[in-house]
Amino acid sequence: MQMNQSQQQAVQHLDGPMLVLAGPGSGKTFVITERTKYLIEHYHIPADRILVITFTKAAATEMRERFLRKASKSHSGVNFGTFHAVFFTILKAAYGYNSSNILREDVKVQFLKEIIHHHQLEYEDEKEFISDISSEISLVKGDQMDLSNYYSIHCADEVFRKIFQEYEGKLRRANLIDFDDMLLFCYQLLSQRKDILEKWQYKFQYILIDEFQDINKVQYDIVRLLAAPRNNLFIVGDDDQSIYRFRGAKPEIMLQFPQDFPGCKQILLDTNYRCTGKIVTAASKLVSHNENRFSKNIQANKENGQDIVKKVFETLAEENNTIAKEILRLQQIGTPLKEIAILVRTNMGSGALLHKLMEYNIPFRMKDVLPNLFDHWITRDLICYIKVALGATDRNLYLQIINRPKRYVSRECFDNPEVHFEQVKDYYEDKEWMLERLESFEYDLAMIAKMTPYAGVNYIRRGIGYEEYLQEYASLRRIKVEELTDLLDELQESAKPYKTYEDWFCHMEEYKEELKQQLEDKKDKNTDSITIATMHSSKGLEYEAVFIVDANEGITPHKKAVLGPDLEEERRLFYVAMTRAKEHLYIYSSKDRYNKKMQSSRFIEELME
Repeated sequence: MQMNQSQQQAVQHLDGPMLVLAGPGSGKTFVITERTKYLIEHYHIPADRILVITFTKAAATEMRERFLRKASKSHSGVNFGTFHAVFFTILKAAYGYNSSNILREDVKVQFLKEIIHHHQLEYEDEKEFISDISSEISLVKGDQMDLSNYYSIHCADEVFRKIFQEYEGKLRRANLIDFDDMLLFCYQLLSQRKDILEKWQYKFQYILIDEFQDINKVQYDIVRLLAAPRNNLFIVGDDDQSIYRFRGAKPEIMLQFPQDFPGCKQILLDTNYRCTGKIVTAASKLVSHNENRFSKNIQANKENGQDIVKKVFETLAEENNTIAKEILRLQQIGTPLKEIAILVRTNMGSGALLHKLMEYNIPFRMKDVLPNLFDHWITRDLICYIKVALGATDRNLYLQIINRPKRYVSRECFDNPEVHFEQVKDYYEDKEWMLERLESFEYDLAMIAKMTPYAGVNYIRRGIGYEEYLQEYASLRRIKVEELTDLLDELQESAKPYKTYEDWFCHMEEYKEELKQQLEDKKDKNTDSITIATMHSSKGLEYEAVFIVDANEGITPHKKAVLGPDLEEERRLFYVAMTRAKEHLYIYSSKDRYNKKMQSSRFIEELME
């Protein structure tokens, strides 16, 4: 590959700090590997004095392989690794740690489960709650926050503090460290032991960091210690592609870099070799609406290309139908399916789309695990209601729904594996108000039994008051109730075509089987299939054609994004999604989604200005 002028300047840089702003498709991996080679071949820097840091193991491996393909064997001493791998190497040398001291993910989940059960905390979506709490612990450690002043995102502050402290206690007793401890302990070690710090400063005299926009506070603090006093710190990244604030990434660190390192040189890799001119122009217009960013003028290396297709549909069904037909059209004109991606904002709510692809026999592979709507605990609650209404007498079914919403019925009255409702009433024979509640419950079940699935779901939601139960649950979990009611909307919509519960349940089973089959096919790398990914997981990938679907307010930008910084991150996410497309970009939205009126995303207007 012929280097352009800005790439050349970056590659030939020798001493002192340099900030390389690398837009999408601008050849940043190429610049990092070429500069590493240049340091050795032209400036005669010993290979083992160079450290290249990436964020993922896959990126480190790819970077090393690309470097070694071009470099001679004598260059193989360059240190390539993730932040965690590099910092663990330092801890190993100081404390004699080995891999058995690293907390495995399954053990972490087990620890958190034990703590939750010990405090008798009950959550419907325990798996999701554990995952949320795990991320939150990571956030607190990565930002080195004071726990006593911390307000939890996912549960009561006191509850979070207890979970955090007990989790830390379990780690220390078992002589284990998690990934966040690797960073924290390394920072403490290097801050307190000047002799050890100097040894590593001498070892790593030239430090190159990829994807710098994703760095968190503690990683940056360690890097600054290691780079001193030479400050040969070469950072490559794009503040416009910083999309991991929820993991503790801080784009402000990159924006602040020139102030932290006065005299720092700055280079913009301003040529996009991936996307057509029209995509580059529109994406640049969109992201220029963000205030906290480095200003850039990115040019496309390709011609203008096709217009971006922007369409607003009356309904979600029309949108999904058009996607399926357009994919088949692209395939007919010679675009391989593996060169087509559908990008969604979150991994919930794609049920109808997947169903449509199955209907058209379009093979797909999912970059993320897209949860099956019919496996969700809310769906399981509704199925329990329906099964009991249809005459099921299993004790577990009753226990699951009897207090959703609260009827204050005791578990004690269900003492047999089979429930006979008259016996439950006998248990409360001297409590008039309880008998009224039970009779009302009986009446509701009789009503549900006579209805179509669509009407039945609606009755459970509004007639029985299941939504009130969700309201309470959402406030306990500190989440927006819409996150749960949106799921109910999708579920109710899926019930619409079916006349009987039996038909609807049959459809659920078929859908589960079909999804299972898709996952099997995914393992076969030779299957030509489209990719479905969230915007987050599409970062770093590229496709001939990209569909950004459901570009509606409340979805993208997400309804959770209320504050300025959140909205800016949502805009960056949309920018990342747009710049995955090499030739064809489709941005679709609908006016109606599961019987809710929707507005098109503000981002569509912004990119057209």
